[in-house]
Amino acid sequence: MRGLRFYFFRQALLNIKRNITVHVLSIGTIVASLLILGAFLLLFGNLNNWLRQWGSALSMSVYLKDGISAYKRDKIDSLLRGLPGTRTIRYISKDDAMNELKGALGDEAGFLKELRPNPLPASYEVIFEDRQAVTVDPEKISRQLESLDGVEEVQHSTQWLTRIEGFLDVVRLVGYIIGALLCLCVVFIVTNTIKLTIHLRRKEIEILKLVGATDWFVKLPFMLEGMIEGLAGGGAAILALFLTYLALSAKEIYLIGPAPLNFVFLPTAYVALILLLSTMLGVVGSLIAIGRFFDVS
Repeated sequence: MRGLRFYFFRQALLNIKRNITVHVLSIGTIVASLLILGAFLLLFGNLNNWLRQWGSALSMSVYLKDGISAYKRDKIDSLLRGLPGTRTIRYISKDDAMNELKGALGDEAGFLKELRPNPLPASYEVIFEDRQAVTVDPEKISRQLESLDGVEEVQHSTQWLTRIEGFLDVVRLVGYIIGALLCLCVVFIVTNTIKLTIHLRRKEIEILKLVGATDWFVKLPFMLEGMIEGLAGGGAAILALFLTYLALSAKEIYLIGPAPLNFVFLPTAYVALILLLSTMLGVVGSLIAIGRFFDVS
């Protein structure tokens, strides 16, 4: 029995070796398809992690009116420092805001020199302690601050969080649709590759049938061929994703708010899912191909 298994595996490898160019192109296309799917899982998973971090780190921007007096600003400062759970309170002048914007834009900041006077408002940036450690009502605090003379507008991170969560729900649905289409693409690729292999070995298959080989004896090497293609494509896609992760994890990226977007790699369960999915798609593709050439026994 062990020798028979080795025979099937060896035949599958020989089939791949005989048509190496076709199989390399096929595996390359599978890698591209699974890489798109894996990249979606990687980015979506990291965005979800970032949202959880951001949701527990409430931040608030208090924009001041132009020409605010020192007395009014001190009053706002005192109220902010008296708020419960504040961790960091930072005053940003109009000039500081412009310098930070120039630094963020880099080489594209040339047009800012033409802006006279400075249109950016002075503001306070407030970061609160973890929301699980202290109860903070951002809406109540916002109304309290906006009632003060000299405050133009107050924005807090939970407003953006609600909008982003709604956007991610749409992205998740689109991801499911794209993932399903990519899986169909992988099945189509494997099917056509195996069909080509069967066509090239048609005479050999006929000889095997004449000497008494059963349908499944002939089919199994082709099924293993599709499985190897799918597994190789999935493994290469995960390797490419890991290299991408190493490049991104070396940088600290800030989107909105105080929580950085620190990249983490796919969980082990996701890696296993991609490998299992790619293998199963390879087997399904090969079954579709051989089903058109053999009567199921």
